[in-house]
Amino acid sequence: GFVVGHAGLYQALAMFAVAYFIIGMTVLSVCAIATNGALDAGGAYYMISRALGPEFGGSIGIMFFLANVCGSALYVLGLVEAVVDSFGIPPGQEAGTGVHVLPQSYWYELLYGTVLLALCLLVCLVGASIYAKATFLIFLIVAAVLGTILVSFFATRPLKVPIHLPHLNGTETDNGFFTGFSLSTLRDNLGGGYGVDYTTGQMMSFSSVFAVMFNGCTGIMAGSNMSGDLKRPSYSIPRGTISAVLFTYLVYNLLAFLMCATCNRILLQKDYGFLRDISIFPPLVTVGIYAATLSAAMSNLIGASRILYALARDDLFGRALALAKKTSASGNPVMAVVISWLVVQVVLFSGKLNTIASVVTTFFLLVYATVNLACLALEWASAPNFRPTFRYFTWHTCLLGIAGCCVMMFLISPVSASASLGFLLLLL
Repeated sequence: GFVVGHAGLYQALAMFAVAYFIIGMTVLSVCAIATNGALDAGGAYYMISRALGPEFGGSIGIMFFLANVCGSALYVLGLVEAVVDSFGIPPGQEAGTGVHVLPQSYWYELLYGTVLLALCLLVCLVGASIYAKATFLIFLIVAAVLGTILVSFFATRPLKVPIHLPHLNGTETDNGFFTGFSLSTLRDNLGGGYGVDYTTGQMMSFSSVFAVMFNGCTGIMAGSNMSGDLKRPSYSIPRGTISAVLFTYLVYNLLAFLMCATCNRILLQKDYGFLRDISIFPPLVTVGIYAATLSAAMSNLIGASRILYALARDDLFGRALALAKKTSASGNPVMAVVISWLVVQVVLFSGKLNTIASVVTTFFLLVYATVNLACLALEWASAPNFRPTFRYFTWHTCLLGIAGCCVMMFLISPVSASASLGFLLLLL
C-alpha cells in the first residue's frame, strides 16, 4: 500500500521489475555457486570466501553480517509499528479505549522492540530445527491471510475509512475510501503522487520508496544462509530460491493492481494498515503481519549468527571473533546468536522503520553485487574447481546483476553507497 500509494501503479510495477531483475540475476549466481561441490555454514560468505579468497570473503562476510543485523532490526521495528497501530493509545488521549492500552513514545516503542527481539533470540538459541518448524507454520498462516485478503477485495462493499494522524495541534482526521472495483479509482492511481510519509514526516521520492520496497525482496539468501543446516543444500537452494522469487513476484504485482483498482490515494498514503480495515476478517490480517515480520526478523537474526560463526571459524579476524566459535552440545552457535542479538539491539535505537530502510538496502545490494562478482570471476577464470550442476547462468547474467546493483545503490543513497564501499575497501 505504501509503495502504490506514493508511486502509483506504473512506477510500482517498474520498481518490482527492476528489483526482481537484480534479484533474478543474483539468484542465478547463488544457484551456480551453491551447486558447485560441498557447502558449509555461512551461505553466501562461505561461497565467496572459497571462490575469491579469504580477504574478499571476510570483508563481504562482515558487510553481509551487518546487512542481516540491520534487516532484523528493520523487521522488528515494522512489527512494533503494527503492534502500536493495533493496541497503542491514540496521540492526544490520556487513556485508551477498548484494546488501545499501550502507551506510545520513543522509549516505549524501544521497549516493545526489545521484548519482541528477546522472543526471536529465544527461538534462535533453541536451534535451527525449531526455527525451521516455526517458519513452515508461519508460511501457512501468511498464505491463509493472503487468501482472505484476495477474497476481501471482491467481497467487501465500498466503505469510508476514518484516518486519525498525529498533528501539531493534536490529531488530524481524514477520510480514505475503499471504492470496490472502479475504473476511475484505477485511473487516479496510475501515475505517481509522492507525498509525506506519515511515520517519519519526510517527503517521499522514487528512490526512497524503492529503498523501503526493496526490503520486501531481500530474503533470497535466507535459504543459502542456512546451508550448514540443510540436508542437501545443492538440491534445495536452487529449487527453493527460484520458486520463492517467482511466487512473491506474482503476489506483489497482483496485490499492487488490486489495491490501485479499489482504494483511493488518501487511504493508501495515510493508513499503512488499511488491509485490516477492508478485510472480511480483520484480526487475521493483524496475525499475518505479526507472523510475517517475526519470521523475517528471526530469519535475519539466524542468518547473521551463521555468517558470524563461519567468519569466526575461519580465524580471519584473529581473537576479535574468538568468542563466536562457541557452540552448544547440538552444534548451535549460541555465542554468535547472542552477539548478533546485541548488535540488532543497538540498531533498534534508530527508532523508525523507514529511517534505516535505505541503509539496509544499500548493504544488501552491495552483497548481491559481490555474489555476482564472485560468480563472474570463477566463470571468466575457467577455474578447474568451478563445475556447477546448475547451468542456467552465463557471465552476461553476472555482469547485468553487478551493474543493476551498483546503479540502484547510488540512486537510492549516494552517501550511504559511497560510505559502504569505503568501509568494504577498509575491511579488505
